Amino acid sequence: MTTALILSTPARPVPPVRRRGAGPRLRWLLVLGWVAQVALRLWLNRYHTTPVANPDETGYLLAARWLAGGAGADLSGSTFYQAGYALLLVPIFWLTSDPWLAYRLAVGVGAVAAASAYPVAYVLLRRLGVSGRAALVLAFVAGLSPALVVFSGYALADAVLPVVVLGWLVALHDLVANGPGRRRVLAGLGAGGLAAYAMAVHLRGTVIVAVCLLVAVAMWRRLPRAALLATLASAVAGAVAGDVLNRALRAALYPGGPRDLSGLLVERLTSLEGQAWALSGAAGQLWYLIAGTWGLAGVGMAGAVTLLVRRRAPLAPRVLAWALLLLTLGIAYASSAALPDEHRVGNFAYGRYLACVAVAWTLAGILALQRARRLPAGQSRPAPTGIGLPAPAAGRRAGWRGLGRPAAAGGRWGGPPGVVWPVVVAAGLLAVTGGVTAWYAGDRLRRHAFIAFDFPEVIFLTRTPGSLDLVAASLSALALLACLAGATLVRRPAMVRLPGLVRQQALVRRSGVIRRSGVVRRPGMLAVGVLALIQVAFVAHLAPAPPAPGPDWLPAPPPPGRVAVEAGVKWNVWVPLSYRVWWTRIERFRGTPPEGVCTAVVPQDAGPPPAGWTTTGARHGWATWSRC
Repeated sequence: MTTALILSTPARPVPPVRRRGAGPRLRWLLVLGWVAQVALRLWLNRYHTTPVANPDETGYLLAARWLAGGAGADLSGSTFYQAGYALLLVPIFWLTSDPWLAYRLAVGVGAVAAASAYPVAYVLLRRLGVSGRAALVLAFVAGLSPALVVFSGYALADAVLPVVVLGWLVALHDLVANGPGRRRVLAGLGAGGLAAYAMAVHLRGTVIVAVCLLVAVAMWRRLPRAALLATLASAVAGAVAGDVLNRALRAALYPGGPRDLSGLLVERLTSLEGQAWALSGAAGQLWYLIAGTWGLAGVGMAGAVTLLVRRRAPLAPRVLAWALLLLTLGIAYASSAALPDEHRVGNFAYGRYLACVAVAWTLAGILALQRARRLPAGQSRPAPTGIGLPAPAAGRRAGWRGLGRPAAAGGRWGGPPGVVWPVVVAAGLLAVTGGVTAWYAGDRLRRHAFIAFDFPEVIFLTRTPGSLDLVAASLSALALLACLAGATLVRRPAMVRLPGLVRQQALVRRSGVIRRSGVVRRPGMLAVGVLALIQVAFVAHLAPAPPAPGPDWLPAPPPPGRVAVEAGVKWNVWVPLSYRVWWTRIERFRGTPPEGVCTAVVPQDAGPPPAGWTTTGARHGWATWSRC
C-alpha cells in the first residue's frame, strides 16, 4: 500500500520548466484541432443542400448575391437581414451563380467561422492565465458547444457572432490590461472595430457597441489617450460605415420598407404590458442560456458577480465580467422587447439570441468550478485574475499553471462547500427564470406552435421533440451540472508516472507532494472530460440521417425568362423561390401576369390560366403558368 510523503518545508517558487519545442507543438495542435472542428461540422451538415431556416437564410443569401452584383429581390415587409454577415458570402457568388452550389459553399463558410471560435477561445483562456496545454483542451471542448455546432450548418449570422464576441472580449482585455501603449491602441481598434462589425451583422451588435463605448467612457481616466481615441474612433467609424452599407441594401431589397420593429420596441418599452412581455421574455432567454450550457452559464454568472464585488481582483478580468453581464442582460431584454408575438413557444423561451455569449459563459462556468475546487492557504477565497482563476502570485506559485494542477504545500482543498455554492446559485437562477417564464406564458406553452429548430438543446435534454417541458429540461440540465461539479471534486483523476529521482525531486519543489511509488496526483481536467462527453453526446444527437427522396416542393421556372409571383402566394413559397431564381429579379403582381413574363406563380386555387397561358405545375399551395 502506497502512502504520500508530505514535506514539512514550504515549496519555494520555481519558474515553470519549458520543454524544448513546446511552443511549436502547441501551435500545430491548435491548427490540427481547428481542422478537426471544421471537418466535424462539414460531416454533420453534409445533407444541407438548400435553405431551410426561412426567411432568415434566404434573406442573407439574397443580400450576398446582390452585393456581389447578382440579381436582387423584393423582400418588402419582411425582417431586414443586414449586410455584415452577407459580406462573408460575397466571394461565393463571384465564383458561381448556381444556388445549390452557392448554398453548400455558404455552409462551408459557416463551418470555418464557427470552428474559428476554438483558437479565439484558446487566446482568451491564455489571457486569463490558463496554461497552454490546459487552454488547448478546454478551448477545443468549448468549440463543441451547441451554440457553435447547431448554427454552423446554416447560412445564418449566428455562425459568426459567437466568434466575434470572443474576439471582442480578447481585445477588451488587452485594452484595459497593463501593457505596451501600442498594444493597447491596437486592442482599442480591435474592440471598437469588432463591435461595429457585430452591429452591421445583427441588431444584437448594437448592444455590443453600447457596452464597448460604455467601457471606454467609464475607463477614460485609466486608458492611454491614444487607446481611448482608437476605441471610440473605430467603433463610431465602423458603425457609420455599416449603416451606409445597410441603407443601400435596404433600398435595393426592401423598396417598400422592411418589417417595422422599432415601433413595436417603443410600444413595449412605454407600457406595463410591454414591459411584462420584455422582462418575461428576457427571463426565458436566460433560462435557455443556462439550460443550454448544462448549467455552466449560471455558474459563470455567479463567478462573475463574485469577481465584481472583490475589489482586490485585477482590473481587466473585472471589466470582462462586467461587460459580459451587461451584454447578456442587454441582449436578452432588447431582443425580447422587439420580438413580435408570432404565436410560437419560442416567443417565451428562446436560445438563439443569447447563443453569441453561450461559449463565453461556458468557459466562465468551467473555470469558476475549477477555482472553487481549491483554496490557497491563508485565505478564504483566492484573489481571481479571471472568471474562475486565482491571482498570479497565489496561482502560479501554487502550481495553477493549468486547470487543476496541485496546490503548493500549505494550500488547502476547497472541498464541497467551495463548489456547491456556485452550483446552488446556478440552480436558483434556473428555477427563478424558468418559473417566471412558466408563470407569464401559462398554457400558451402548450397551445402555441412548437418549432423544433428553436429548441435543439432542450430536445436533447428532454428527448421530447414536440413540446417544451421546462421542468424536465431544468432537472436534466441540473443533473449534468451535478456531474460536472462532482468531477471537479474528484481528487484522483489522472496518474502520471515519473521515472527517475531527479524528476521526482523537481516535482517535490513544485508541488510539495509525492508518492513513494513515483505516481503523482494531478487533479486536473476530469470536469473538462465530463463536459467533453456531454458535448460529444449532443453532437451524436445531431448526427443526420440521409434525407428521404422526393419531388421538390418549390416551383422550377426555366431560365432565362422573367418570373412573376402573384400577391396571394404565401411567403414560404415566394421567399425561397427568390433565391432559386438566380438569373432575374422576381416580380410581384395582382390579377393578370405582367406583359413579357414567361412564368407566373399563382395560388393553387387561382383557377384556369388566362388565354395564351398553360398550367405547367401545381403543388403545396401553388401553381405555375407559362407562355414561353
